[in-house]
Amino acid sequence: MKSNKKRLDVKSILRFIMTKQESSIILATILYLIIVTSVNSVFISPANIMNVFRSTGFTMIGAIGMTFVLITGGLDLSVGSVLALGGVATGLAFQAGLPTPVAILIGIFIGVVIGCINGLMVTRAKIPPLIVTLGMMYIARGIVSVLTKGTPIYPLPEGFQALEQTRFFTIPAIVFIALSIAIIAHFILSKTPFGRSVYAVGGNAEAARISGINNRKIVFSAYLIASTLAAFTGIFVAARLGSATATAGTGFELTVICAAIIGGTSNFGGLGSIIGTVFGALFMEILSNSLTLMRIPVYWQLLVVGFILILAVWVDQYRRSWLQKKSV
Repeated sequence: MKSNKKRLDVKSILRFIMTKQESSIILATILYLIIVTSVNSVFISPANIMNVFRSTGFTMIGAIGMTFVLITGGLDLSVGSVLALGGVATGLAFQAGLPTPVAILIGIFIGVVIGCINGLMVTRAKIPPLIVTLGMMYIARGIVSVLTKGTPIYPLPEGFQALEQTRFFTIPAIVFIALSIAIIAHFILSKTPFGRSVYAVGGNAEAARISGINNRKIVFSAYLIASTLAAFTGIFVAARLGSATATAGTGFELTVICAAIIGGTSNFGGLGSIIGTVFGALFMEILSNSLTLMRIPVYWQLLVVGFILILAVWVDQYRRSWLQKKSV
């Protein structure tokens, strides 16, 4: 009897993991936290935990935008360069003597423009998302290099820096901002017709079109959201550093893609959740922070991230095939 109960428990656990998108990353995060704290107790110090939360906020905002794109079946490789361009545009606006609200709006507007271009190229010109966003990645990074000539833009106004440095109950403001965006995004995806359309387009574009959904509008909106949030992140990165640098956002696209995918968002489209993305962003920052504390060289850290991304895609494929077999 006991052995049968154990088998049933194991089966129910496996069923939960396979059917719930967020379950894998939640369990992985808990297990990794246990391992890290046993290896290096410094990780759970209050100062380091706050540092992890702070970094997670930046990753989370970008990963939320990427989640929308991935669910539609697309991909955006330009978010890292858009992050840098958003910060640089804001910095140049400050140098021109513009007030803080206007400078921030200019940085966000840059993200809106690039999102519109990406969306139009994908939906109207029918260019594959990989090619469009890869090209935009180089274009945006090139514009940043031309504008800055490799020199950081500083100093930035103290009032602007205070936007990111403000703390509530010892928790950095960026954490509350990121969680607020996550709550709004979760509501949009799970409770609104637009959110249901995003899933429908990613799940089966032709069926979505036949049912009356404007596929072009949905895909366009996803790229607009991703670029806008990337530029918004770049503004807060500049506020955190006190300067706008040309190298900001380097590798950011890999981080947010990985965060979304290991959080349960399918790279084939049609599946994903903001809750999973939040935990995916947290896991990525815990991983980066812990490896740094253990003095693991950067190139080994990149190897680990790449391995995790491949593993996450494999798990996604396995989960899809498992669910298809169960539905037959």
